Amino acid sequence: MTKRKASVPPLTDAEEAEIQAGIAQDPDNPEITAEQFARMRPAAEVLPPDLYAALTRRRGRPKAEVTKVPVTIRLDRDVVEAFKATGEGWQTRVNETLKRAAKRLKSA
Repeated sequence: MTKRKASVPPLTDAEEAEIQAGIAQDPDNPEITAEQFARMRPAAEVLPPDLYAALTRRRGRPKAEVTKVPVTIRLDRDVVEAFKATGEGWQTRVNETLKRAAKRLKSA
């Protein structure tokens, strides 16, 4: 696997100085000192267990009980167009059609 090049170029000394000046001018958001950083503890140690669990639970779509297998298949253009013409969910309908055909093959 190839490494990606950084999409953000490194800061110049002038840019770094400008950022540091901005940090120094913001009294509501001071930079953390090394001492403060050393005193920090992991969130799991300081948050109530229920809150920590809610904040770290897996987000997104839940894992399906039955997972699908990605495949590449070449189909006739008219077949694909016919399913696409039925609107959203056409790939699911292709899968259902193939599933019914597979059941018939098993029983034959």
